[in-house]
Amino acid sequence: MASDTFHIGGDLTVRRLGFGAMHLPTEPAADREAAIAVARRAVELGVTLIDTAHLYGGGANEELLAEALHPYPAGLLITTKVGVARTGPGGEWRLDGRPAILRDQVEQALRRLRVERIELLQLHRIDPETPLADQLGTLRELQLEGKVGRLGLSEVTVAELGQAREIVDVVSVQNRYNLLDREYEPVLRACEAAGIAFLPWRPVAAGVLGARAEIATIADELGATPTQVSLAWLLDHSPVILPIPGTARIDHLEENLAATRVTLTSSHRERLDRLAAEQARA
Repeated sequence: MASDTFHIGGDLTVRRLGFGAMHLPTEPAADREAAIAVARRAVELGVTLIDTAHLYGGGANEELLAEALHPYPAGLLITTKVGVARTGPGGEWRLDGRPAILRDQVEQALRRLRVERIELLQLHRIDPETPLADQLGTLRELQLEGKVGRLGLSEVTVAELGQAREIVDVVSVQNRYNLLDREYEPVLRACEAAGIAFLPWRPVAAGVLGARAEIATIADELGATPTQVSLAWLLDHSPVILPIPGTARIDHLEENLAATRVTLTSSHRERLDRLAAEQARA
């Protein structure tokens, strides 16, 4: 059985099934209180990896997590992302990896999360209009200043991961990936080879009707839900996968985290792998 923990960068230990905070509402007051309750319940249930980003409400999501969880319990990792900013012509969100923007967003994150150092900082997207060396060089400078511990990437190709690793030590990759959406399988394999954590966003499979029906059938056989089967497959598929399912509801949170108790038989794995392969060919 695969371990339920992973050592990011070789030394930062987290439980593999984490929580994505993107869906937590920050307003109005009633919704905000419910969101705080969800974040606190996640930690109560043993979550040690929570993912957020500057993009999520322009930092409002970071502030929400600090309100809910600070002072943080020992062993809790809150990772955030930078590199998307409201700097478009009309003030709209756009990829922006200019050094001044990245540095400012990190400074804001430190203040909003109420920490002196972000243990894992991820570049939300590579900005094609800014040299990669400038983007990662800025994050490396922040590392040397002690404001950032470890660096990760999001939504990258194998080639981009390789280029980045020539500049900095990359300890995590966050790409779209699930049982029925395996476009980034080559990136996952590259992460496996290098011991890099792979955090799939949108980790719950949502394929065509026939595929969903097969997942539901397997779930019934296991006494689980389709969501739990999707997450259990991810945990079983690779030891470097750290799913971060998100929700704004405590019942869904508890359902997600219970996926660690679902054990796939070899027959179930074969059926799910075959289903995934069929979807890839479709």
